[in-house]
Amino acid sequence: MNRSKGRKATLAAAAAAALALAAGACSDNGGGGGGDDDKITVGIKFDQPGIGLKTPDGTYTGFDVDVATYIAKELGHDPSDIVWKEAKSADRETLLQRGDVDFIAASYSINDERAKKVDFAGPYLLAHQDVLVRADDDSITKPADLNNKKLCSVTGSTSAQNVKTKLAPDAQLQEYGGYSECLTGLENKAVDALTTDDSILAGYAAQDEFKGKFKLGGFKMSNENYGIGVQKGSELKAEINTALEKMVEDGSWDTYVKKNFGPANYQNEPAPEIGVIVK
Repeated sequence: MNRSKGRKATLAAAAAAALALAAGACSDNGGGGGGDDDKITVGIKFDQPGIGLKTPDGTYTGFDVDVATYIAKELGHDPSDIVWKEAKSADRETLLQRGDVDFIAASYSINDERAKKVDFAGPYLLAHQDVLVRADDDSITKPADLNNKKLCSVTGSTSAQNVKTKLAPDAQLQEYGGYSECLTGLENKAVDALTTDDSILAGYAAQDEFKGKFKLGGFKMSNENYGIGVQKGSELKAEINTALEKMVEDGSWDTYVKKNFGPANYQNEPAPEIGVIVK
């Protein structure tokens, strides 16, 4: 090999090494959601109108989506940086523990059992457990009327168990994979009532295809303090709390409530104080 060819080979090898180092640097995120440094992965519900909904055109709407987008912005991310990931009720702790998401905003009620596994920023919304029944069903006017009724909720949710242990011990629990499945069961009379938070139920009742078919029971059966889930010990908790406080102070919280719950005439509670859990 002559000297010119040897020099070219050395330069090519050096360039290849530099490219490899650059590629390695770009791929190392160090965050919970994986991907490059510009991306942030957020867990939301995909099937809760008014809260977190993936639309047929691939966009995302709802109160939690708006809150999460605001938080991401305060953390230095544009909306285009957000990777939305479905966070079903039964999967939320696992997603955080495995680092599949950076944080979760998915109608995630703070309770002692969950707080053993993950940390919560917030709360950022106080909802109440209620029931949705068919509009022509007058047999359920109080929680005790759920005894011997088929009561639907989703796997991993605390709602149905709350009813059975505290209010209607003879209720027949039916656990489905998602609230949309419960809604179909309610419409088809496979179940008699769907229970979860009033904010979620109001979102369903307000959908065009369901208007006039269902009604809220109006029972305030529990207090549900929605929090933002993060990994145990994550520094994001403090940063997200700061973002939530700013969201309330600058009026964005009120805007998001009216935008997502207003059409259903949902009577929301005032914005909760960060760190204060209403029992």
